This record gives sequence, C-alpha cells and structure tokens, in this order.
Amino acid sequence: MNGSALGLTLGFVLGWLPVFSCIAAEPASGADWHIAFNRDIKPVLDSRCVVCHGCYDAPCQLKLESGEGLDRGASKTLVYDLRRHAISPTRLFVDARNTSEWRQRGFYSVVDGDGAGGLADSLLFRMLRLKKDQPLPEGGALPDSFDFSLDRNLQCPKPQEFADFAADHPLWGMPYGMPGLSDKQFGDIVTWLRQGARTEPPPPVSAFATAEVERWEAFLNGESLKERLVSRYLYEHLFAGDLHFRGGPEREFFKLVRSYSPPGFPIREIPSVRPFDDPGVARFYYRLRPVVGTIVDKNHMVYELSGERMQRYRTLFLDPEYNVTRLPGYQPEIAANPFKAFVALPPKSRYQFLLDDAYFFIEGFMKGPVCRGQVALNVIQDHFWVAFFDPDKDRISNDAHFLVAQGERLRLPTEKLESPTVEDIWSTYSDLQLQYLKAKEDYISKLRGGDGNTLAALWDGDGHNNSALLTVFRHFDSASLSHGLVGAVPKTAWVLDYPLMERIHYLLVAGYDVFGSLRHQLATRLFMDFMRMEAENNFLGFLPAAMRQRERDSWYRGAAAEISNDLKNPLYGLDRETGVVFRTQDPKRELFTQLRTRPGQAAGEADVLNRCEAPFCVRPGASPEEQRAERELRVLARLKGGGIHLLPELSYIRIRSGKGELVYSLILNKALKNVAFLFLEDLRRRPQEDTLTVLPDFIGSFPNFFFDLELAQVGDFVQRIVALKSESDVSALVDAYGVRRNSQAFWPLSDWFYERYANLQPITSGRFDLNRYDNL
Repeated sequence: MNGSALGLTLGFVLGWLPVFSCIAAEPASGADWHIAFNRDIKPVLDSRCVVCHGCYDAPCQLKLESGEGLDRGASKTLVYDLRRHAISPTRLFVDARNTSEWRQRGFYSVVDGDGAGGLADSLLFRMLRLKKDQPLPEGGALPDSFDFSLDRNLQCPKPQEFADFAADHPLWGMPYGMPGLSDKQFGDIVTWLRQGARTEPPPPVSAFATAEVERWEAFLNGESLKERLVSRYLYEHLFAGDLHFRGGPEREFFKLVRSYSPPGFPIREIPSVRPFDDPGVARFYYRLRPVVGTIVDKNHMVYELSGERMQRYRTLFLDPEYNVTRLPGYQPEIAANPFKAFVALPPKSRYQFLLDDAYFFIEGFMKGPVCRGQVALNVIQDHFWVAFFDPDKDRISNDAHFLVAQGERLRLPTEKLESPTVEDIWSTYSDLQLQYLKAKEDYISKLRGGDGNTLAALWDGDGHNNSALLTVFRHFDSASLSHGLVGAVPKTAWVLDYPLMERIHYLLVAGYDVFGSLRHQLATRLFMDFMRMEAENNFLGFLPAAMRQRERDSWYRGAAAEISNDLKNPLYGLDRETGVVFRTQDPKRELFTQLRTRPGQAAGEADVLNRCEAPFCVRPGASPEEQRAERELRVLARLKGGGIHLLPELSYIRIRSGKGELVYSLILNKALKNVAFLFLEDLRRRPQEDTLTVLPDFIGSFPNFFFDLELAQVGDFVQRIVALKSESDVSALVDAYGVRRNSQAFWPLSDWFYERYANLQPITSGRFDLNRYDNL
C-alpha cells in the first residue's frame, strides 16, 4: 500500500470504514446538461454517502453533510484514536476558515486530485469506477476480505496511492461493502465533476428565523452580571443541541456559539474545545449559527426555542431575587465545576431547567461523541429505566448551602485539561465521591431521621411532561433513549437528582474532548462508573431495606466485581426503611408498576406490546393490521435466552400489507454478569439471560440489519427466531426475510426507512448511520 494503510487499532472506539464509503456504479451517459450541486448531487451524497460519512466518526474525516465538507476533503489523522496526547481539533466550520487552511492541516482533495489528469485524478471518480469495474458478489454474506470490525484498519489513500489501494482491495469501491449507485446517480456525479465540481451556498435563513435569531441574540447578550451569568449557564448546556424555533421551517436548526463579533455582524466563532474553556477575550457574544448540511440522527438533539421558552428562562433565572456581584473565571478548577461556577444561580432553578427537557439532556449522554464504541458504552446496562427526584421535594437539589459546602467534593476529572491519570480516578476522585456520598447520607439522616423514600419524592412531570420517565437501550457500541417505561421489567433503574444530573452532563457532554488523549477517554469512562452506581443506589432506596444488598449483588455478580463494587460503592442508608408500601412478594416489579402510574398522563401509554399481563392486549391506537402483527411479535418480547443472542443488536422490520406498510424495531438486550470493568466483556456475557424488545416505529441511529416481510409471514418470521440455535439458522432467517448489505434491495429499503422516519418525525429525524450494518 506504499504506506497508505494507517494500521492503527482503535481498541474500544469504533473502527472506521475503509476509504471514502461513497460513490460507485455505472458509466455516465455522456450528456453535458447542467448539474446543480444542491438539486442533483447532494441528494445522492445524503442517501449513499452521509449514511457513513457524517459527524466525528466519518471515515478519513471526509464529512459529506455539506459542500464545505466535500471541498475540505480527507485526512489520514484519526479523530477516535488511542493517542498519548490530545490533538488539535478539526471541526468543520470552526477550526479553519477556508480550504487553504485545511490543506495546511493535512487535508487533501477527493474531487480534484493532485495531478493534471482532470477527471482521472479525482479520487471520487476513481472510487466510483472501482465499484463499477468490481461490483459486489451477491448471494450470501460478503467474503472475509471485507473487514467490518470495530478495530479495522482505516485506508485513506491519496491520489498517488490509489493504484496500489485498488490492486490490494479491488472490491473496496464505494459505497464500501454496499451496492453501487444507479446509472443516473453515477452519470450526474461524473457530469458534475466534468463541469468543475462547483458547490452552491446553502439556502438562506428564513425570514421567520431571522427575526427569531435577532430576538434571542438580544436576550442572550444582556449587559447585567445576572444576565451574563444566566446566558453562560444556558450556553454550556445547550451548545451541543440543534436549536429549532417553534413555528419555523421544520428542517431549520441553529447552534448556540460564542463569537468575537456582536449581533448584527458576521459570526466569528471562538474555537474553544469545551464550552467552559477561557474564550481569551474580556467580552464576547452568544450567537445563533445556522446548521449547514444534512442532519444525521446520531448527533441530532433538538431543543425548541419559543416565546414561552424565553419567559420560562425569565421565571427561573431572572425574576428571582438574588445578586450576582462578580462573574466566575475560566480557571479549569472553577469552570469545569458547575457547583462553583454557578453558585449564585438558585439550584432549584437549575434543576428545573434540566427537568423541563430531561429527554434532551439524557439524550446528550447517548448521542454525544463520548458514546462511541463497545468499552465506552459498557458502563451501562443494555436496558434500564430512568426517573428523577421532584425538585419541590428533594432537599439535596434545593439546598444551596449544602451544594456550596460540597463543591470541592463534587469536582470532576474534566478539570484536568491535560488529562487525569487512572490513579487520579482511583484515588483522588474516588475518595471525593465517597466523601460526598457520606456527607449526603448524613444530611438526609438529619432531615428524615428514620423515614425513607416514598413515591411522592419522584417527579411526576408536572402532570404533562413526558420526560418524567425514560428508557435507555444500549446496542453494544451505541445507545438510544425513549420516552416512558419501554420494554419488559429491567434489571435495574436510575433515579437522578440535580447534583448527579449536572455532573453527568459536565462529564460526558460539556467536558468531553473527542480529540483528547487515551487518559482522558479512560478517566471519563471510569468516573462514569461512580455516577451510574450513585444513580442505582438512589433507586435501591425505594426498595425494602432487607433486599437492597441482595438486589445490588445481582447486578455485580462475580467475586472481583463484588469486591470492586463494595470498595467503590458503599451502600449508605442500607438500614433506612423505604416509605413505599408493598403488597406482593416481588417488590421490584411492584415498584416499577407504581412508578409508571405516578406521573399519570405524563407517563404515556403502557407498553402492552412488551409487558402484556393479560390473556390478550391491544396497543391503544393500533390499526387492525398492527394488532394482527403484534399478536405474533409479542412472542418475541417474552423470549429469554435460547438462540436470540445470534440476532443483530438493532434491526428494523418492514411489514407489508394490503393497506400499507408497518415498521418495528427489534432490540437485543444482552445480559452481563456485571458492568464493573472496561474490558473482557465476552467473559461476562450471560446469553441465557438475553431478552428482546419490540417497538413500533424507530429507535436508535445505527440499525444493524433490515428485515422485509409480508403481514402473512410474521408468524413464520417469529417462529424462526424462537427456534434459533446456530448461525446456520440465522442464515436461513436472513435468506427468507433479511436484506443483506450486498443485496440490490438494500438501497431501496434503506431509502424507504428514512422517508418513513422523516414523515413520522419531520423535526427530530435524521439520516441513519449504516456503517455498523451486519454482514450476515
């Protein structure tokens, strides 16, 4: 390969697709009609290229969501890597101003090439041609010469290296490991390249949004110290979101950024790595920058702005009587600790702000750049439920004096910008966490005496907020979130209060550097262990005291795990009896039942597809076709163990009927003895305890497989899964109903799933990422 293979093992972060998984197919027709980028080329890139080349994990950093990304080109430098030291960030639109600056940082063109050979020099064209000359074999899984593993080597050939690449990997034309483009798609791209590969600016911001931007930038740039502190708090929590104006165009979004330039002038974004980094200037401004490019689901977190929202901010933060006499500095030990930086803001207001959009903030833990790869995700169980303490009743979340006193103990490893060592986590920060838990227990004991938690201590969503109860699914190397209590009764649950919710945000979202060192990545993962255990302990406090130790031990099976858990996670308050009244011999199941009923309408509809406790259940609103399909699919939700561990992590199922198509997501919940360690997950697996969850419509951003069947075939599909015993059984299932990545039906079905998703959720939907699609 003349050195073109990087040969770096990513370890616990996801491997990247070799080369630019984009274009390949048939020859152009030769017509010289004018091709417009936005009209003719971008839709092809969106549906065939962005599905792998988007966000931080775009192979070779070739981000194809926009013309600017295509123009920037590719790089041999890995974003996700096991590196000793942090590297300079390479964020599109932020860290360089033009193509010339990107060239100086090692990016090379995939459109023009480096020689004078015209079209023949274009990597884009040569990847097209390679797939045309060497189409994928059909029928059965692709051969082992294709590497779809997470730690695969990444190939990023420059134009002068392409001949060697093609000779070594003749089947690796683009899209990698998927069918090529249609004749028209190929022809349009070739014509566009011949015509100079010109891109066009994105559409202008709507008149509606222009007025809203002006109003919001005026609000966020108030002059008083109180207004400036509130805006800083809002920015550090909303910077990762795609902000959408209620009533505006459905696909128009903005990023909240810090800018050297004030409103009314072009944005000059401050390129800080973290939102709490020192901006380097005494006065800067909060601005709303339009999101340019295709929306990809894996990092699309929508936060709505409106007149009601602005009034809510005033009610929470500006109307209360308190004084701000000085603004906090940007020293890491202050800025990385929200309990020190925002000590002047009422803690109840901060907590209520987080709860108002709890789904958005918890989703940040799932869709942020930290959540990538097996080891990064094995800090959580495959399936668990989330609830929150009520801000009106939880004294911990309301007592400003207590939080100030605990500010030092609530420090986070993100304060060490040069990255803490593993020893720091196991000593300094572990000790601080234990000290905080002890202080918290002493505080609660003085307040309550012997009284324990009751369900009244939990937030009910104020009777209308469907963020009151949430469900988290882990899909091996990614995770997703759902409203309500979804799926069968899980092994465990989290109960979050304000200090816990705030720390997780500053650990996983605000404080995480995707370009950081291995030590930074490990420190984040290790500290998240403490956060998970604290959330689980909060849940245990609602169970009978006599069963808490036994219940927690069942989550941490194995002698090493039990020792590790006992050292890091003493169960304070073990003797304080719960205030919840139980009437059955299964208190955990009973608690979950009571938990679901507490928020009333805010809890949403009961999940009778996965928790049908009657002889016959009908999902509210289900059509006759859905009822028929779900009578069969409900069998899958009752399975445990057997051969289901052989199924993909997350599958999308299309069921065709004479009255339209139905869509379901099939989730494999993998059981583990414990989640106490980073590595050797296979040794902790308990496939005999695996379960399945079946959901109508879509969940997750990384589908691992597609199934396509008729309504009359659902019963046979289900029985084939029930009878799974071997990989040959899976192959037979796929032969009957699966759509392999090399099937000519792959792209049409992929397009159909996205179009259905976009129609169902026109604001919150985004392109699915297909680079984790299984080769079955």
